[in-house]
Amino acid sequence: MKHPGKPAGKVFIIGAGPGADDLMTLRGLHALQQAEVILYDALMPAKLLEQSPPSAERIYVGKRCSRHSTKQEEITRLILAKAREGKIVVRLKGGDPLIFGRGGEEALACAEAGVDFEIIPGISAVLGAAAFAGIPLTHRGIASSVAFVTAHGARCGESPDLSWINLAKAVDTLVIFMGSAWLGRIADALIESGLPGTRPVAVVSNATCESQVTVLGTLDSIAEQVAQAGLDTPMLIIVGEVTRLSDALNWFKRQQAAVRLPVLP
Repeated sequence: MKHPGKPAGKVFIIGAGPGADDLMTLRGLHALQQAEVILYDALMPAKLLEQSPPSAERIYVGKRCSRHSTKQEEITRLILAKAREGKIVVRLKGGDPLIFGRGGEEALACAEAGVDFEIIPGISAVLGAAAFAGIPLTHRGIASSVAFVTAHGARCGESPDLSWINLAKAVDTLVIFMGSAWLGRIADALIESGLPGTRPVAVVSNATCESQVTVLGTLDSIAEQVAQAGLDTPMLIIVGEVTRLSDALNWFKRQQAAVRLPVLP
């Protein structure tokens, strides 16, 4: 409920994009520049936060598995409390807030509390990872369907949720969020569900950042390859024939290599 005599606040739930600070939408940037309070996630580019007013209150509410993190209930409480003070509140989330970002939960809390809110979409981590790795998620003659799933259990550290495993046989491209800790188990489960061990897979680490790395393999080899490469989280797993196009279309990898060329005297 709104409090009489107090100015009405507003909440902007904004997708900040997949990692690179220049992949946020203009609409999101304009809202960020009005912020009086910013609640931001882990892995948020520092340059992006610098676009907010210097006077804005910045509250880190990152959630990282196996590390100290802020509980969702506390994040929601802070959002509502700051808005009820009449503040312009920005909830800044990596990727897109409505794709495994819990933005829907925060928006629902605002709606139920009578707090004005707006959802501003962002470039999802999967779209950024695919574009920067040269992997079209759909491609004529190769893939006409795609599915996004998460391997994360309800609580950090739980066994992966593989209830979706049979979906892999129904779509051409399968994108798995939050599955890096169980990559070997997921690959084995996909093979057991009927996919061939030779099905191509890509694992993309630190999507769209300068440190992005893409490892290409097959279901029967990808876990070992990723372990040998020592990839950092966050990672996305892309399963499907479209990943074979990465060798030809990975413009970002070629750009990285070009930048590292020594300068001749």
